[in-house]
Formats: sequence, structure tokens, C-alpha cells
Amino acid sequence: MTDHGLKFAMTSVMSAVLVTAFCAIPSVAMAGDKAPVPASVFDFSQWNLTIPLDKDRNGKADVIPLKKLKKYSHPDFFYLDENNHLVFASPNKAASTKNSSNTRSELRQMLRGKNTGVKTHSAANNFAVRARKGSDKFASIGGRLDATLHVDHVATRAGDGNAKAAYSVVVGQIHAVKYDNTTSGFGYGNEPIKIFYKKFPDHETGSVFWNYERNLSKKDSDRKDISFPIWGNTWENKEDPGAAGIALGEDFSYTINVHENTMYLTFTTADQATVQYKRSLVHNVDASGVADPLDNKYSYGGDSMYFKAGVYNQCSTKKGGGSWYAGCPGTGDWAVDKANGDYAQATFSKIEVGASTAP
Repeated sequence: MTDHGLKFAMTSVMSAVLVTAFCAIPSVAMAGDKAPVPASVFDFSQWNLTIPLDKDRNGKADVIPLKKLKKYSHPDFFYLDENNHLVFASPNKAASTKNSSNTRSELRQMLRGKNTGVKTHSAANNFAVRARKGSDKFASIGGRLDATLHVDHVATRAGDGNAKAAYSVVVGQIHAVKYDNTTSGFGYGNEPIKIFYKKFPDHETGSVFWNYERNLSKKDSDRKDISFPIWGNTWENKEDPGAAGIALGEDFSYTINVHENTMYLTFTTADQATVQYKRSLVHNVDASGVADPLDNKYSYGGDSMYFKAGVYNQCSTKKGGGSWYAGCPGTGDWAVDKANGDYAQATFSKIEVGASTAP
């Protein structure tokens, strides 16, 4: 078996990728003017937005496409603050996406840009590792996401505070495309990385960590998230991280750089040591360098992927125990839920996507 595994093919063709970046454009509203929209400060030429609303009443969270995002803001869930930084907020109870019980105010990378003739799940709208069969047909080989943010709030109440996802929010991730046909051993729609912030209500600081999801089918009992610490604890540890943690309102930055066949991670903040990880996306060797026999042998080497950034509220109102269903309270009325602390919010000063860089 080659290093690239079953059905993988090397290619020397690197697809071009359009770099989109945060632009510090002055955008001050004068008296009587409308408030500036996020797109007047951030470049959204490679994003759409999922928002925790269902204005079209189709039973799913609304998606704001790239074209409409240029003029879009929402006073509660997606807006610029007084510093021209981008605020994402999402209550515990609101419209959610088809395959999730969690709400979100979150950007989804759209590598196709304005070319809506390219389908969302097609290779031309997503990236892959170089070893993937047909990788030359993708919009890019790998890619890079850089962000700087602070978490303002996580839900402070949970029906089951022992559920791992309670009191937490995901602020960045790579998602794999979900397909109906998974006979190739890929297309399950899992996530090779989710960046979490978790803070218990009685703790002074919270923890930042990232999870890798074993790339297996939903019915496989070994399909679990493996957690790696950044600052503070991982989601299994209920101890107060104290000075090792990150406070609400404290800035930190992350870089997810998928170059060739490897995911390189860098996390920085002013008062803590820089933390770095690397993880093969074509082998079942984890970020500690240890082989995981329960994972997909080829990790995410046969998948189509894309970046996401914003607020993915982990305090689901769904009950049922386990890792994910914390039974968090919520009324569906934003004013009431915000007053009760039943929401998640983060503010980003930087969001950039572009081509991968050699480490």
C-alpha cells in the first residue's frame, strides 16, 4: 500500500485559489446614515452565511448567499460593533440546519465566488488534499483560514451540565461534504477540526481546545471527537483553568493551514504561549503522533472540504445525554433568551481565507 492509500492519486497541478481577506476599511456612519454593513469592512467574496432565522418558513435556518451578503446585516446576530469588528450571535433555541440541533451564525466558504453555476458540493467549490483521487479538479489543494476573535458569551444554563458540549461554542472549523453514497469510505460529512471555547458559569476563565472527529459513518460507535488542549482544559475536564485559560473578551488567534496532505495549526494570544499542532489528513496518525486504529485508515484523504467561521452554539436544547445534547433552555424569543444568558456570541477582528502556505 502506498503512503497515499487506496484509490489516492498524486497530481502536480495546483488549482488557483482566490484569496479573500479582512480589509480595515474605514466605515463610520454619519448622523442620519444607515449603519455600515459587515461587507463594508470584511471581504465576503468567498463566503455565504447561515443565520438562526427561518424567514422563508421552510423549517431550516436561512442562508444568505454571497450576492446578498454584500448588503446584509442583522442587528442581533450579524453586525459591526463600534470598532468595526464583526459580531456573530446565536441563541440556544432558533432555526437550525438540516443535520444539526445546534443553532449558528456562521460563514461557509464558497470557493466558487460569484459563479453560482457551480454547485455547492462540487469539486469546483471545495478543497481537497493533494493525495485525493482527482484532486486537480478541486478549486484548491488545501487552503488556509486565519482569524482573530474574542468570545463575548457562552450559554450559562444547561439541563445537563455534564454533557461535554454544555457552556461551549465552536468558532472555526473544517467541514467535509456529506454525500448519500459513502461506499468509498468517505463523504460522511464529518469535521477534521472544530475549535471550541468552553467556560463553566462559575469559572473566571474558559478553555480553548480543538477536536478531531474520526472519519467514520454516523452509525459507527467509534465515530467520536478526539480533543486536544490549547489553553486551559479539554472538554472532559471540569476543573477551573484559572490563569491557564482565556477570559471572555480576551483576544486570541488561530490559523488552520492545510498544505498538501497535512493540517498545520497555530494558536496565539498575548499572555499565553503559542500552541502548534500538525495532523496528517491521509493517515490515521493523530496530532500526538500516535496511530489511532479506530479511525478511518486514510483520515480525510478522500473527502471534499471547506472552512467555516463564526458562532456555532453548542448548547443544544435537545435532550438525551451523551456528549452533545445538554438540554439547554431557550424560548425562541431573542430578547428573553439574551436576558437569560441562553446564547453564544463572539466578535472577530480578522477573518481571512486563501491558498495554503508551506510550513
